Amino acid sequence: MIQDLHSHTYYSFCGKDRPEEIVEAAIAGGITLFGITDHAHGVGQARRCVYKYEGEALFADYGLTLRRYFDHINLIREKYADRITVLRGIELRTATDVRRADFPLQNDISFFDYALIEQLDQPEISVAGGDLFDYAGRCGCPVGIAHTDLFSFLEKRGEDPYRYFRRMAEAGLFWELNVSYDSIHQYREHAYVKRFFQDAEQQAIVRESGVSLSVGFDGHRVEDYRPDRVREACLRLEEMGIPLALSHLAT
Repeated sequence: MIQDLHSHTYYSFCGKDRPEEIVEAAIAGGITLFGITDHAHGVGQARRCVYKYEGEALFADYGLTLRRYFDHINLIREKYADRITVLRGIELRTATDVRRADFPLQNDISFFDYALIEQLDQPEISVAGGDLFDYAGRCGCPVGIAHTDLFSFLEKRGEDPYRYFRRMAEAGLFWELNVSYDSIHQYREHAYVKRFFQDAEQQAIVRESGVSLSVGFDGHRVEDYRPDRVREACLRLEEMGIPLALSHLAT
């Protein structure tokens, strides 16, 4: 199975494409399980002028914006159901260094297929405070850790990686290998992903822990999409005997 569980549409302030455009690009690229994961603050605040507004407003309450987004992506899922499985995801920013971008957890996201969380490895500015398990437990849906060098994070904290990944597996959490290579990210490649594919010890720890990994391109511009990078990562994980996250949802 070839999966891409990280993508953005015009619902993200940094994205521009209609959901149909990125789904059709995924189909053309041979993706079978495709997750749309727009930034929650883009969905919740809807307009850039609201996001940039300097005054006070009820920014903690996203109202029905999350449900409307979910319903829209669900229509996309139904439209392409005979060609690809589309998952309804959301990406949660936990860092508070950007005003009003961190996700207020009083908003219900339990109905999503999954959530990706970011900035776990920046506990000094993250509302998660480095505690993945407490934060994920409050989400109410499956959770993955987006574009994070977990091995370096755990080394800094003095934690045993096998035990941590094992605990993630037991909690149903997964770790993303982010294979982005696009104009929005200045065509950089994540060093932690390259290191993982070169490090047999890291691979063994992950495999033996039983944790699932996801692959995501983190696309923001459909013209930059590189499904070949996604496919290569999925096939390499399959060869290693490491399970792909949420694969049971593929139809």
